[in-house]
Amino acid sequence: MVYRGGLENRFGLTPDGGSNPSLSASRLAGSSLWWFAVSRVSFGERFVNEYLPVFLGVAVVGALFIYLWIKGYLLRLSTYVQETKEELRKCSWPTADELKGSTVVVMVSAGILGGFTVTIDFVIAFLVKTIS
Repeated sequence: MVYRGGLENRFGLTPDGGSNPSLSASRLAGSSLWWFAVSRVSFGERFVNEYLPVFLGVAVVGALFIYLWIKGYLLRLSTYVQETKEELRKCSWPTADELKGSTVVVMVSAGILGGFTVTIDFVIAFLVKTIS
């Protein structure tokens, strides 16, 4: 075990936090093929583990898109969105003052209902304690 500055250094880290590369890796660092030499994962494994799931996902989404297009579901969806936009334009929306008034009414109603529930709960709890 190497001790640097009173700390145990099990992982071969240098004082600045880097790692101490092996001699073969440091010799290959100048060449353009250093990554292939130090990589522990072959290209085939890397392809299967990283790229294949992405390609399969893209293929599934593409196939689904083509299927929906052929069946006409995308056209129906776009028609639905257009009609929804048209209907929302026809709606009358509340003004800011109406919205504030409605918000106050809802908050006061929720407070009254909550107070009523708490009161009934205390009354029932008192009656249960008195009876037993």
